[in-house]
Amino acid sequence: MKYIELSVRTAMIVHGFNDDNWEVTEKVQEETYVKKMIAVDRIQSVSAEFLLVSGSHDRMMYWEYQEDYDEVRTRLQLAGLLI
Repeated sequence: MKYIELSVRTAMIVHGFNDDNWEVTEKVQEETYVKKMIAVDRIQSVSAEFLLVSGSHDRMMYWEYQEDYDEVRTRLQLAGLLI
């Protein structure tokens, strides 16, 4: 399993969908970033602001990350994880 170390904080948790197929979300306002070793397989997407990662109980989480988007992209590319 491959990992990437990033400084992240949770911005939103997606708990699933309601009967009308709307996302059930929880906004989180963590103040500090925490350095984490993240399994690359958990990463669903990377934007300039958020990582979308899978979690337990079929949840998805939007994490803000402190690093620069281009730095993250380069690190993934150098590890052979981008096409």
